[in-house]
Amino acid sequence: MKIALISMEVVPGRPDRNAATMRGKIAEAKAAGADLALFPALSLSGLFLGGVWKQPAFLRDCAAYAEEIAAAADGITVVFGNAAEAEICTDVRRTLMEARDGVLCEVAHSPLHGAGNQFAPLLYEMPNENIILAADASPFPICFGASALAKTAHEKRKNIFYINTLGLQDKGKTVYAFPGRAYVFSAAGERVTMSPAYTEGITVVDTDALPVPILSHAEPPIAPIHRMLRYAVQKFLARIHMERVVIGISGGIDSAVAAALYVDAIGAENVLLINMPSQFNSATTKGLAAQLADNLGCRHMIVPIEESVAHTVTQLTEIPIMGKPAAEGEHLTISSFVRENIQARDRSGRVLSTVAAAWGAGFTCNANKAESTVGYATLYGDQAGFLSALADLWKYQVYDLARYLNEAVYGREVIPQGIIDIVPSAELSDAQNVDEGKGDPIRYPYHDHLFRAFAENNETPEDILAHYAEGNLDAHIGCEHGLVGTYFPTTADFIADLERWWRLYTGMAVAKRIQSPPLLSVTGRAYGSDHPESQIGAYETIAYRTLKEKLLKK
Repeated sequence: MKIALISMEVVPGRPDRNAATMRGKIAEAKAAGADLALFPALSLSGLFLGGVWKQPAFLRDCAAYAEEIAAAADGITVVFGNAAEAEICTDVRRTLMEARDGVLCEVAHSPLHGAGNQFAPLLYEMPNENIILAADASPFPICFGASALAKTAHEKRKNIFYINTLGLQDKGKTVYAFPGRAYVFSAAGERVTMSPAYTEGITVVDTDALPVPILSHAEPPIAPIHRMLRYAVQKFLARIHMERVVIGISGGIDSAVAAALYVDAIGAENVLLINMPSQFNSATTKGLAAQLADNLGCRHMIVPIEESVAHTVTQLTEIPIMGKPAAEGEHLTISSFVRENIQARDRSGRVLSTVAAAWGAGFTCNANKAESTVGYATLYGDQAGFLSALADLWKYQVYDLARYLNEAVYGREVIPQGIIDIVPSAELSDAQNVDEGKGDPIRYPYHDHLFRAFAENNETPEDILAHYAEGNLDAHIGCEHGLVGTYFPTTADFIADLERWWRLYTGMAVAKRIQSPPLLSVTGRAYGSDHPESQIGAYETIAYRTLKEKLLKK
C-alpha cells in the first residue's frame, strides 16, 4: 500500500476553503499512485475557533463538506479529521473519518475539551494491516513528539503514519504555529520518514518498502524556535495583509534580534529601522544601531526625540490646571520617572506610529518575556505594536537567537558583537548609562529563571523561599550555581528582591499584559490564552510568612 501524508495549511473557521484544498490534494495523491491519503485532525474546521464551536450551523457545514470529501475519494481511501456534536449536545468531539467512493464512516473520536492545545493525535489501527494512522492538530512546541510515536510503534509492533496540521491559528491575543510535519515510524520504533516543518506538500511512502531509518540530527534548542518564529511572522503578516514593517532600534539586543528576524522573514526591502536617541542615549548604542542597519541592508532613519520630549515637559508644566477643585496657580510637576516614560511614549506613539502610517506599514513590539513578567515596559510606549514576536522568549533565549541568526542564518555578523556584549539598558536616564556599566534593574542571569518559575511552573514565593532555605535554589530554578549568593549577600536582600518582583508580577504587570499586543507562543505557556490570570494582586501564604519570619531571625 502507498500512503500519502498530506501537509496542508488549514484555515481556521473556513471548511469551504479547506475542503477545496483537500480535493486538490486528493487528486495529487491519486496522481502520485497513492492508495490512501491521510490528512490532519480537524482538517476541515481548524482548532482554535473561539465561540464558533458553539454554533450548530458551523458543525452542520463541516458535516456537509465531509460528504464532499467522500465524493472526491474516488478510487482512493481518504482519512481526515473533522468535528461534530458530541453525545452531550453542549460539547464537540474531534472525529477521524474514512471515506472511499462516496461512503463515509467514523473510525475514531475524542472530546475537543474546549479547544485546548494539548491532546494526543487521533489513532486509527487499520483492520488487517500492520498500520496505525495518526492525525494530529497540535501547535509548536507541544506536538505529539517523535519519542512518543516511536514508543507507541514499538509497543504495538506496528508502523505509524503521522501527520500534523500546518498553518497559523490563534486564540485572540495568543498566536500559534502548527508545523505540519509528517512522520513514519517502523514497527521497531525507528523513524524512517520526516518531512520538513512548515512546508506544504505530500509525502508518499510504500508500506511494503519503508525507507531506512533516519539518523538523528542534533541541533541547538534555539533552531526550531527560529523556524517557528520566521514562519509565524510571515504568515501573520500575510493574514493581516501587511507587507512592510517599521522597527525601532536602540542599539540593544531585543530590537536588534527583532530587526534581524523580520529581515530574514520578509526581506530587507520591506523593513524600515528607526533609531530615536535622546540625551541619555550613548554614542556607543547609537553607533551600534547604525552598524546593525548597515549590516542588514535596510532603510533606516535617525529621529532624535529630545526636542519633542522637552517640549512636552515644558508645555505640560506651564499650562495651568483649571476648574473649581484646582488650587490657584496649580500646575503639573513632571518627575524624572514620568520623563522616562514620556520618552518611551514619544518613540512609539508619535514617531513609530506616524512613520508606519506614512510608509504603509505596522510597527513592532520588541518586548521579551522577562520584561512582560514584571511589567518592565511603558504602556502606550515600548509595549505598543501590531505584534510581539519575541514576547515568549526569556532574555537568555533572545541572546541565543542573536548568536544563531549570526552563525546559522546569515553566516556573518549582522547583529554586532557589541550589541551582544553590552549591558542591557533602556537608557532612559543617567542611572542607565551603558558606558558606565549601568543597565536595567532586572538581573537577567538570575531573574530570567526566577520569573520562569513564576510564569511557567506556577511557583510562589513559598516554593522559592523553601528552596532558598534548603540551599538549592540555583539548581531548582536552573540558574548558574552560586549566583543567588553572589547577588544577595543577606537573607533580607533576597526576600526584598523576591517580594518586589512577585508584587509586580501579580500586580501592575497583569494590567499591562492584558493591554499588550498579540504574541507568538513559543513555550505553549505564553502570556494570554496559555496563562489565565486575574488582577487580584499578591498574596503571601501562611507557610511563606512563617518561613520568612524564621529566616530573618537567624
